Amino acid sequence: MKPVTQIENLKGRYVVLRSSLNLPVADGVVTNEYRLKKALPTMRYLSEAGARIIVLGHIGRKPEETLKPVFDVLQNYLPVQWGGVIGGDECVKRREMMQDGDILMVENTRQHEGETVSDPEFAKQIAELGEVFVNDAFAVAHRSHASTTGVAALLPSYGGLTLLQEIQKLSAVMKPTSPSLFIIGGAKFETKMPLVEKYLNVYNHTFIGGALVNDVLKAKGFEVGTSLVSDVSLEGASFLDDPKLLMPVDLVVDGGTTGRRTCDIDQVQSDEAILDVGPKTVAMLRDYIQKAATILWNGPFGNYEGGYVEATEAVAKLIAESGAQSVVGGGDTVAAIEKLGINDQFTHVSTGGGAMLQFLENGTLPVIDSII
Repeated sequence: MKPVTQIENLKGRYVVLRSSLNLPVADGVVTNEYRLKKALPTMRYLSEAGARIIVLGHIGRKPEETLKPVFDVLQNYLPVQWGGVIGGDECVKRREMMQDGDILMVENTRQHEGETVSDPEFAKQIAELGEVFVNDAFAVAHRSHASTTGVAALLPSYGGLTLLQEIQKLSAVMKPTSPSLFIIGGAKFETKMPLVEKYLNVYNHTFIGGALVNDVLKAKGFEVGTSLVSDVSLEGASFLDDPKLLMPVDLVVDGGTTGRRTCDIDQVQSDEAILDVGPKTVAMLRDYIQKAATILWNGPFGNYEGGYVEATEAVAKLIAESGAQSVVGGGDTVAAIEKLGINDQFTHVSTGGGAMLQFLENGTLPVIDSII
């Protein structure tokens, strides 16, 4: 893939830069800056080279959501101007006023209905802002949107520093050094089952946690009570009996008359929901983590947003202290690592959730294909 460093004569050229700006916001205030900090190196590189950078990205799922809170935070790191809605009078005026090295951030691309359907006219409108396109947004590299693959078809296109780093680090763990441990959590087994099947053949051991394990337990005939399960049935799936498959040995459940408690996997009651893995499971994983040379992890072990964070945070600490080549990703997984302040103790913390999983499964993504 063509790197941003190969662009010649950047001084004075208008560069459209697609960044990962989808940060969590509460009451108009950004609550986690991780993705924005990862976007800074490419912005700085282009600015120092004298390019005139128009930064765009999306935030949230609702069209009315705004990037203004992200803009407010970005000002703490770089001199940047607000450009308003793409194609609006403010955007046109601010672009005309730009000098070499200036950075202009425009409004949430999803405010335009043509973004997610990759409308050619909206892609053309974006392309008209610049002479070169740089995609640095790994978090949406699995999306064929107007601001990702659409504009890439209209301008000379390059990969940003963070996008290139993501591909390099994830490619490395697709061929792990043994002993290796793959940990997968979260929910939606229907989207993650191909990954489980693939990496059972690639890694020495694969541990399934989070809501995913509810489907496995159900397929094995265990009681899962009122737990979250997928629409897909795993009954008869060949990987269920794979000796390299690791499962929890105890669970944290809640509901019914007993309230929150920890129990073995065969002691869940019909009125209880599985919400995390227990301390015996963390202890079991400790042995595998301490022996591992490569660890790949995506997804929390419990209902992280609901406050069931103990196992996820405990395992994060164990991996950070292990000395293994460690690559992790997924929103709640990264949130746990950020909360603990141990980012630098991992080989790589990915900015992508779905993009990370899709790349690990297929070895490429729509955005990568659009830049090659």
